[in-house]
Amino acid sequence: MIIGFIAALFLTACEIHPYADFVVNNRFVQPNETVNFTNVSENSTSFHWDFGDGTYSNVPNPTHVYTSEGIFVVSLTAYSRDGNTDRATIEIEVYYDVELEVTVAEWNRDYIIDHLIADASVRLYPSLYDWDHETNMVVEGFTDNYGVVLFTGLLPQRYYVDVWTPYYNNFLLRDDDPDFVTTKYLSQFYYNTFIAWVDPIQSSNQKEGREKTASEKINRPHRTLVIIDVSK
Repeated sequence: MIIGFIAALFLTACEIHPYADFVVNNRFVQPNETVNFTNVSENSTSFHWDFGDGTYSNVPNPTHVYTSEGIFVVSLTAYSRDGNTDRATIEIEVYYDVELEVTVAEWNRDYIIDHLIADASVRLYPSLYDWDHETNMVVEGFTDNYGVVLFTGLLPQRYYVDVWTPYYNNFLLRDDDPDFVTTKYLSQFYYNTFIAWVDPIQSSNQKEGREKTASEKINRPHRTLVIIDVSK
């Protein structure tokens, strides 16, 4: 009895317990982009991968391509030579990149683009509050000679566009109507564009930098948000 108990303890102590773990080169990818999985498991002799989209692999370090959008839970099961198992998981998010092309132009009553503003600082904010207080900026870019800047890798949401140069900004326009600085809800499936109208800066002290203090509004006709795809 005692001998059997000791033998059982000995066998249990000799069992090998695997540790499953892996890393990926990118957790946020676009459809048809290759994902590389690096297996860093320990005490393991064989493996089973479940990529979360109905496909599987037993290769130690596989690659995989997702063909549709979504969030996929990838699991790796590691097996020891004694048949013990361990499991590790990670989420892969697959979405098309969202792009936004911003054209900066001087505002006029007819909303006709006839004066493009080059070398303008264009900042995107996630909310109107952040725009007002210049907090949590998402990204900043500068317009080219045609008054255009292209942002890529954005999320499908609305953004609030801050434009500034030493001679133009859109601060008074925002006071008149927040739509002047608000994009539409960006789509993953279309080329998103936005016209950022700007005014000549009225006071010389604003040339020192961004200054969003309250100011007297200029009377303008009511407008609806104008989206023009200048790429066509």
